[in-house]
Amino acid sequence: MDGFEGNTGIIIIAATNRPDVLDSALLRPGRFDRQVTVDTPDIKGRLEVLQVHARGKKLAEDIKLEVIARRTPGFSGADLANLLNEAAILTARRRKDAITMSEVDAAVDRVVAGMEGTPLIDGKSKRLIAYHEVGHAMIGTLVKDHDPVQKVTLIPRGQAQGLTWFSPSEDQSLVSRNQLVARIMGALGGRAAEQVIFGEDEITTGAGNDIQQVAGMARQMVTRFGMSDLGQLSLESESPEVFLGQGLMSRNGEYSERIATKIDAAVQRIVHQSYEDTLAIIRDNREVMDRLVDLLIERETIDGEEFRQIVAEYAEVPEKERFTPVL
Repeated sequence: MDGFEGNTGIIIIAATNRPDVLDSALLRPGRFDRQVTVDTPDIKGRLEVLQVHARGKKLAEDIKLEVIARRTPGFSGADLANLLNEAAILTARRRKDAITMSEVDAAVDRVVAGMEGTPLIDGKSKRLIAYHEVGHAMIGTLVKDHDPVQKVTLIPRGQAQGLTWFSPSEDQSLVSRNQLVARIMGALGGRAAEQVIFGEDEITTGAGNDIQQVAGMARQMVTRFGMSDLGQLSLESESPEVFLGQGLMSRNGEYSERIATKIDAAVQRIVHQSYEDTLAIIRDNREVMDRLVDLLIERETIDGEEFRQIVAEYAEVPEKERFTPVL
């Protein structure tokens, strides 16, 4: 690679997870002059990966690898291998002869959210968590541009005491402003439910991670996507370099203090309006929320289809776009 020797029979291959910190001298022609980006597989790729890792595993008749591929957007090849291995381990623990969709569903939850914890006993905390999760699911069901609810559960996993799973549209490369606002509202649904049901003094720290996500999405709308009254401006780079301490420096060097103040105000307006709209939906659907919470506490898990059917008895559920892959 020094440019002086004619070693025509040698090919050098290297891999990195951080191409942004490489010295530009490595990327000049004659060095590593061809770059191949390996992204996570699309649904067709996931299906092919699953077919490879399913060899040698006994699958029940109800197993459809196409359904598993559709349920796992964003999974890498290693994630899919781990998924089927976890499903096989669960099958052995449950003393079954073949892997069923029940084991696959549990394995997906474990890969995404972590180990299953001990379910909460009945009490105020369990009811509060149930309202929090139903709040997320209610917004996901009634806001047209939100991804549809897959299931709601009170079974703890990892650090979460309860979870609401959504089924995102396949491998979205473009996201509209309405979809981003819908996701912000969905993330705020848990906090809104706590405030409406228990009062502002009883809101909890359970919405901490949700609020971090909300702040990140709203800020990107303002600083990267030109989706605010600041206009069509890109004010922050997608991923600042973490090289020679640059990642520790403030981003404020990219714009003036006056623009920084405007950015903060624009982010606050997006979040404030989204939260007000979320509160209105929660207040208008208090009756069905009470019914769903009682059912969730009794069963600990509600399937998305059943959740939508119950909500449809009380309110008009918008028709959402369904992704139908061509395999």
